[in-house]
Amino acid sequence: MINGIGQIVVLAGASGDLGSRIATALTARGATVRALLRAGSSEAKLAMVRATGATPVTVDFNDAAALARACEGAGIVVSVLNGLAPIMIDLQTRLLDAAIAAGVPRFMPSDFSLDFTRTRPGDNRNMDLRREFQARIDAAPIKAQSVLNGMFSDLITGQAPIIMHKQRRVMHWGDVDQKLDLTTKDDVADYAADVALDAEAPRFSRIAGSSVSTRQLAEIMTRLTGQRYTPLRPGGLGLFGVVIALVRALTPKSDDAFPAWQGMQYMRDMLSGRGKLTPLDNARYGKTDWTSAEDVLASALPRP
Repeated sequence: MINGIGQIVVLAGASGDLGSRIATALTARGATVRALLRAGSSEAKLAMVRATGATPVTVDFNDAAALARACEGAGIVVSVLNGLAPIMIDLQTRLLDAAIAAGVPRFMPSDFSLDFTRTRPGDNRNMDLRREFQARIDAAPIKAQSVLNGMFSDLITGQAPIIMHKQRRVMHWGDVDQKLDLTTKDDVADYAADVALDAEAPRFSRIAGSSVSTRQLAEIMTRLTGQRYTPLRPGGLGLFGVVIALVRALTPKSDDAFPAWQGMQYMRDMLSGRGKLTPLDNARYGKTDWTSAEDVLASALPRP
């Protein structure tokens, strides 16, 4: 853990799930955190941000001068913004421009994901947005530091349709032994806080609480429940691509950043191995208390 006393961090997205965890991790290290919130934010949202130890700063994100003033004196601007192009490209670019105008030396974009630098353009809409912003920030006069973490392992307890408890199956497409990178939100926040306070951190930090295959997930569930779980392979990655296209064509357009087909695109990038994180930087700050996929699954089981 890096000592953050005396360091000022500007954080955008502190009212979100991951953002609030990063704010808490930063203040626990002694950092002064200015949490940028939209002008007119509710008192409940302001109170939630204060509970992390951060100081909420309301600002008009369309006012370049005001945004730059909010960034003055910071050692880094951290973005945990989430959404589609109006947020991931337009709003993050305004935040990036404000950081540069204020003389902030470093910027952490909201990249928390699998390794989009190694995936194929056009395969995953949300990764394409990260790739587009990467081109902008890498051309800017500021040091960029991103954290890549695979998939949030919190999702495998239900939100990501991988483990089918009633059927006692673990679904996959393609290779049953392809390793999947899984990291809890708390572990991501813990590591991201250290990166934010480390001026020497690399351009990309790659971390994973666990790297496990579908076969291993089935073995874990068998061990935890005493009932036999087995892998289920509906088909190969080519067929999965057809299914994704059909689901996308039948899904009404919306501003939702994570419709069902987007989650399927994400899983395809993991199951194909193209988004695999390697090498891992888990040991950089001496963190040893990584939460494993087995720990996450065990905590979600009904208690007797």
